[in-house]
Amino acid sequence: MAFERAVFVHGGDSFGAAAWPRQHGLSLDYDCLYVRRHGFSATEEPCPTDHGRDQAIIAEALGGGGHLVAHAQGAVCAMLLAVERPDLVRTLTLVEPACLSLTADLPATAAYISRMAPLFADRAAMSDDDFLRAFVRRESDTDARMPASADARRDVARLRLQSPPWEAPLTIVPGVPTLVLTGGWEPLYEEVAAYLAGTGAVHRIAPGGHRPQDTDEGAGLIRAFLAASRLDAVA
Repeated sequence: MAFERAVFVHGGDSFGAAAWPRQHGLSLDYDCLYVRRHGFSATEEPCPTDHGRDQAIIAEALGGGGHLVAHAQGAVCAMLLAVERPDLVRTLTLVEPACLSLTADLPATAAYISRMAPLFADRAAMSDDDFLRAFVRRESDTDARMPASADARRDVARLRLQSPPWEAPLTIVPGVPTLVLTGGWEPLYEEVAAYLAGTGAVHRIAPGGHRPQDTDEGAGLIRAFLAASRLDAVA
């Protein structure tokens, strides 16, 4: 029997299979592909966000269709693809989704945009070092230093080039079973999750900070959601 396809889309840090260490075991039951979004490379220079290219990468990975699992900023292009091609997406799992354009008028998101939008407006004139310091200060009110390693510095350069997630033209995805998994630590993501739950998504919390998929509980919730869809298909 052929395995169902499951495609995993990373967020803004690690990419490919390295971004989903607790999901590798799903390969025993699914045909798992761990994609690399446009501009993410261990050797090439970072590129600005290109949602169109990301959607094409995801669509190619899905092939004839399958399950789509995405984290953080990766949830933006995953939702855009699901809106355009719901026929390819059997289920949609969004982990700590940075789908901020959906909730731009709600309190936590509006406050976040108010803090971060001026920084992104000025980023073209800033060095990577200056941008990192300002970004971290606005995110957590702490100081950051430019990292020494080439890989880490490439990550910082990539961060400065990312498209503000509140600018993505997102709408809800009709007819696609959706799980939203959050860590229960940050009102911003809980606000997005509550909005999506109001449109029919299932919202679950697994304490684990910004990466609940790395915890036993979070990994189990993802596995159970995918398995329930398989059971529905058999029934």
